[in-house]
Amino acid sequence: MDQPATHFEQAAYSQAAKQALARKPALFIDNAWRDARGPTLSVEDPSTGQIISHIADATDAEVDHAVAAARTAFDDGRWSCLPPAERERMLHKLADLIEANSAEFAELEAIDNGKPVGMATAVDVPAAIGGIRYMAGWASKLGGEMIEPMAMPRNTMHSYTRREPVGVAAQIVPWNFPLLMAAQKIAPALAAGCTLILKPAEQTSLTALRLADLVIEAGFPAGVINIITGHGHTAGARLVSHPDVDKVAFTGSTEVGKAINRSATDSMKRVTLELGGKSPVIVLPDMDIATAAKGASTAIFFNSGQVCVAGSRLYAHRSIFDSLLEAVSQAATGWRPRPSLEPGANMGPLVSREQQDRVMGYIDAGQKSGASIAVGGDAPASGGGYYVNPTVLVDVKPEMRVVQEEIFGPVVVAQRYDDLDDVARSANDSCYGLGASIWTRDLSAMHRLAAKVKSGTVWGNCHAVIDPALPFGGYKQSGLGREQGSEGVKAYTELKTVYIRL
Repeated sequence: MDQPATHFEQAAYSQAAKQALARKPALFIDNAWRDARGPTLSVEDPSTGQIISHIADATDAEVDHAVAAARTAFDDGRWSCLPPAERERMLHKLADLIEANSAEFAELEAIDNGKPVGMATAVDVPAAIGGIRYMAGWASKLGGEMIEPMAMPRNTMHSYTRREPVGVAAQIVPWNFPLLMAAQKIAPALAAGCTLILKPAEQTSLTALRLADLVIEAGFPAGVINIITGHGHTAGARLVSHPDVDKVAFTGSTEVGKAINRSATDSMKRVTLELGGKSPVIVLPDMDIATAAKGASTAIFFNSGQVCVAGSRLYAHRSIFDSLLEAVSQAATGWRPRPSLEPGANMGPLVSREQQDRVMGYIDAGQKSGASIAVGGDAPASGGGYYVNPTVLVDVKPEMRVVQEEIFGPVVVAQRYDDLDDVARSANDSCYGLGASIWTRDLSAMHRLAAKVKSGTVWGNCHAVIDPALPFGGYKQSGLGREQGSEGVKAYTELKTVYIRL
C-alpha cells in the first residue's frame, strides 16, 4: 500500500482559494474585520505539511470585545425582537450564499482539513446548507402552550409557558467537519433569537472566516454573529468562563468537554456537549458478508476515521468472523490515502502531524499489548503529508487501550462474539455511548439489540446517517444534551412559566 513520495503531489489551488489564504489575520467582530493585535497561528495543508497562511490568535481583550458585541446585540433586541419570519429569511439567505460559493467552500475545506474535495463537495457543504435551511424554519415555530392549573378553580388563573432565547452563546467547533459543525451550531442559536461568538478549531478556521464575509452580505445586524480564531486553551477558555456568556455549545474531545463543563458550572451557564465515541459495528450471522464489509469499512475509513461516530469497534459473530475480516481487509485496500485535491480521492491525510503521531502511537501500543495487524498499520511515504494507511487490528482484548480509547483515525479493532447478550455487553463496555450500528436481516433481533445498546443513535444496516430533523447526542461520557431537531433549537431557549390571576 505504500506509495512513492512523488505520487503525493497536491494540485494547484484556485484563485478563489488563494485569495482566501491571502487574507490578513483578523477577527470578525460587530460585522467588521479587526486586525489581529496579538500573535498569529500558522495554517498548514495536511496533504503537504506546508504552511499556507496565518490566522489570528485572539487575545483576552479581543475575546472580551467579541462577547461585548454579542451582548449588546442581544440586550437591545436587534435580533431577538425581529419578526421570526425576518430571522428565517436571513438564515435562508445565508444558506443560499454558501450554496452559490459551494465550490470555494469545498476546496477550502479540503485544503485546510485534508479531506478529499469530492467528499467536501458531496457531503460537508450540502449538509451545512441543509442544516441551516432546516433550522431556519424553527424561527417561526417556537412557542409555549396554555396549561390549566390542576389545583385551582377553572377560569380563576390564566397560565402558560413561553420560550425565550437563552442569550449570548459561545460556540466552539472541532476540526473534523469545520463548516458543517459551524452551521450546526449557529443555525439553531440564530433561529431561537440568540447572538453568538463562534470559535472554529485553530487547525481549521478557513471556512469559518470565509463564512463571515457572507454574514454581512446576508444582512445580519452587527454583533449577532461574531467569529474569532485562536487556541482552545486561551481564546476558548476565555469564552467559556466569560460572565456575559449565557450558553456554551462545544463539540470535541471528552477530556476538553469535561473541563468546559466544570468551568461553566461556576456561573451555571447552559451547556451542550457533543463529545467522543467508540462506536460498535455489530454484524449478525445472517448478514450478507459483502454488504457488511462495505458498510464496516466505510464506517471507519470515511474522513480518515476522524469522525466522532466512526465505527471503530467491529463485532462479528464467531461463525462469520474470518470471512468478514477477510472482506473488510480487502475493502481497506480501496481506501488509499491521497492528497485532498486529487480527483477521485476517497481518503485524505489526517489533519495534523500531532494527529498522525497520535494514531501511529495507538497502533504501536496495540501491537505491544498483543494485537496483530490484519492490514495497514503504517504511514505511506508522502513527502511531508500526514497520511496513515487504513488499519485493521485483530487478536485484541477488551482491556486494551485500542479497544477502550478513541483513536480518531482509520483504525478498527475486530472482535468475535457468540450471542446477542454477549455482544450487547461488549458493545456497552465503554465509557462512550454516541453511536452504534447493527447489520442483520432479522428485524426482531435488530430491535432487541437496539434496545440493549446504550447509545444516543443506533443505525440498522447503515452507519453515520445524520439528518438535521433528528436529534443527535450521546449517552455516558459522549456528551450532554442533544443537537439538531426540535431538541437542538430548544437547547438555545429558556422555558418560562407565567401565572396571571383573573
